[in-house]
This record gives sequence, structure tokens and C-alpha cells, in this order.
Amino acid sequence: MTLSADLLTRFTAASGPGNATTDAAAIAPHLSEWRGRWHGRTALMLMPRRVEEISRILALAHETRTPIVTQGGNTGLVGAQVPDESGNEVLLVTQRLNAIRAIDADNDSMVAEAGVVLADAQRIAAENDRLFPLSLAAEGSATIGGNLSTNAGGTAVLRYGNARDLVLGLEVVLPDGSVMNTLSALRKDNTGYDLKHLFMGAEGTLGVITAATLKLFPWPRVTETAFAGVPDPVAAINLFRRLKRDAGDALTAFELVPAIAIELAAKHIPGIRPPFAKPPAWAVLIELSSSAMWPLRNVLEASLGAAIEAGDVRDAALASSAREATNLWHLRESLSEAQKREGASLKHDIAVPVSRIPAFIREASLAVTSAWPGVRPVIFGHVGDGNLHFNISQPSGARAEDFLAHQEAIAGLIHSIVAAHDGSISAEHGIGRMKAALLPQFKDKTALELMRTLKRAIDPHNIMNPGRVLGD
Repeated sequence: MTLSADLLTRFTAASGPGNATTDAAAIAPHLSEWRGRWHGRTALMLMPRRVEEISRILALAHETRTPIVTQGGNTGLVGAQVPDESGNEVLLVTQRLNAIRAIDADNDSMVAEAGVVLADAQRIAAENDRLFPLSLAAEGSATIGGNLSTNAGGTAVLRYGNARDLVLGLEVVLPDGSVMNTLSALRKDNTGYDLKHLFMGAEGTLGVITAATLKLFPWPRVTETAFAGVPDPVAAINLFRRLKRDAGDALTAFELVPAIAIELAAKHIPGIRPPFAKPPAWAVLIELSSSAMWPLRNVLEASLGAAIEAGDVRDAALASSAREATNLWHLRESLSEAQKREGASLKHDIAVPVSRIPAFIREASLAVTSAWPGVRPVIFGHVGDGNLHFNISQPSGARAEDFLAHQEAIAGLIHSIVAAHDGSISAEHGIGRMKAALLPQFKDKTALELMRTLKRAIDPHNIMNPGRVLGD
């Protein structure tokens, strides 16, 4: 089935003047994700500028049973934002819905539309002496709507929480075209079900997020950054425990990086300058921050000094300027791109309790390298909140297609070990198309059936991102 000429005409009219295109060249960049794994087809891309236009689009889709795929900055990693290969899905891109409707510094809140780029939201908050703490490698192109639809994580979850923790209210267009406006900027509103949480993390399967009231925070007056070499993940967790005790809520980020990841970044990413002449077996990137003028450098130096005496830290480099701190973060944020340039890799965005991270890394690494000799685990991530990117690079000199032929078996082995450690097969990337078939194996059956019940109630014709999250 493909979109008929009549449907093309009606959807074009519904989207508003100049907001639709059938030009293949204009549509092409939106039909695959950045890793090149997911590709699709569509004859029509809609780019509305106003909520009313999205309302008309979804009302028409509801009437005609036409599936709609919503896309923000196209930075998703599980295929949810890319049309399928059938050609009968309409692509709705929210990038033109990009206004900051309001900012209230005294209330620490900002109303941003779905197409606002994350980096722009951060910048506008900073211009008002406020912090919007959601931060991730793709923030230069990822949009607020996509961040919320996937409940994005990033590097500051340890202190500020996931994307859903940074939202006070939402505006959402439902599958029948009706608009739910709960854009309240209140911290306390105990008037029934907190419906906004249905749509954050739903990956576009229940409606289109069009705007959000975001939580802001006082701008940090003091920030200290360090890169510390540790002998193993056990030592990393020991250091994490020590920093939580010594720095308290000032501990903003705690990122685990192995030697192989540092080497790949130095090899493939121009401008990367590792802080040590020889990469340690493991390292952690640490950030402390506070809106009060606290002596955090003294805290960090004392804590690292004690960790060195205890044998948990072998060496440490403290950033002496904002530029040095930026360079350290650039190394961390370049790891995915460096691994991509090295060759084929398999990504596993998983979470386990922080206390189980060392055992999980040990067991999963041994299992994978024993079953597939030569593969290279590249394990990094937000260890402070239990989220690891347990990635596997192809063996040196191997053919990519030979390595990728084992992807299902490798994922199955890793996910089984995740489950044994009471973990999750998706920490921050979502389910999308990639993991929809896996969800029934790992999700509580009652919870999964409740998700299906909600989907049937809100989207009875299954027009919103069909096949994603809950599968077919």
C-alpha cells in the first residue's frame, strides 16, 4: 500500500501553505538514521509550524487510518523516527515548531516547542542566568520533542534525572487531533492523574508532543572537572562511593571510559588530546558543580588524594580552565563517533544497579569474547546512574558483514546477562523498532498488557508510529 494522490492532496492542505513536500531530494535525509541501520520510504513529508496544523493532520490521519511517523532532530538510535519500507506512512517533522513561548526565571521554568534544538534551549536558559541540565552528545541537533518522547538520559542524570524529571507540563496532540494542554508551570498540582508521563518515553506511539514547560535551575557558579585513571570497574565504584560521600549533591557526572575507547578517540577524532601519555586500563570523567561559591576544587583534590592512597586511583588530571574541561568532555562525547569510524559495531544501551556494574562488565565481557574470539568490547557510559553502553567492535581485519551476522546472538547473550543482574535492555535510547520484538521477553507481562491497553484506548486505529515499542 502506498499513499494515494487524494491523500497526498488532503494532507498537504491540512499541513498549511509551504509545509509539505513530495520532493524526493528534500525527504531523503529524513529516511535513515545517522548509523545507517534504519531506512524507509515515504511520498510525503509534513513540516507544520503551528499546533493547529498538527491537529488537522492527525484528525485527517485518524479519519483515513493513515499511519503517521513523527521525527524531531533524527538523532534517535532505535529506528522509531524513520518511516518503514512500506511507503504508506506519512512523515511528520516537528523542526519548524521551534519557538520559546515563555521563560520565567523566578519560577525556574521555560515553555519550549517541540522543534527547539536542545543546545538552543540550554543557551536561552543560560542567557537568563539559568541552567537547563539535559546534556547529550547530539544536543546540537536533537530537539526537545524527541528528547521527551524518548525520555532522553545524557550525562547529568546522576544529579538532575532523566528528561521526564525536567518537565512540569506538556502540550500534546492526540491521535484524533484533539489537543491536551497541561503546560502548567506549577510544582504542586494534585488534581488527578499526571498524564504528561504517558507521553514521555512513548516514542510517538500515543500522540505528538508539541510543547513542554521545562524545569530550570540556578546557573552553576563553580564547576570542577577531572579525569582519573582507575585499575578496574571495582575501583571506579569505590571512587564513586567516596565522591558521593565527600561532594554530596555537587557530584554532577561520573562517566566510565576504558582504554580502548580513549585510543579510538585519539585515532579517529581530530583535536582529541588524552590527558595521559598512556591510557589507563579504565578512567572516569568526574564533574562537580554548585550554584553556591563552594570550594569544590579542594573537595575534589582531597577525595582523589584519598582514593590514590587507597589504591583506587592511579593518576588524575584536574582541569585548570574551562577550555581544559571542555576538552575532557569532548573526548567522552566523541566515543560513539570514534567507534563508528573504526568499523562495524553493535550497540547495547543497558542499565544495571550501580552495585552490580563490576560483576556485569566482567561476566558479559568474558562471555562475549569467549563465544566470539577477536571481538572488542568498548564499554563506556553513565556509570553513576547505572547506564552502560556495552558496545562491541568488529575484530581487527574482519569483514563487517561477517561480524554483523552474529548481532542477534551477541545481543541475546548480553541481554540475558543484563536480566540476570535485574537490569534493563534499554536505559536511555528507547525501544523503537530495534527492540520491539525483545520487549515481551524482558518486560513484566502485566505491565506490558497495560501498555497495550493504553495504546488501544488512546490510539484505537494504531496510526501513531505503528510497529514501534509494542511491535505489530
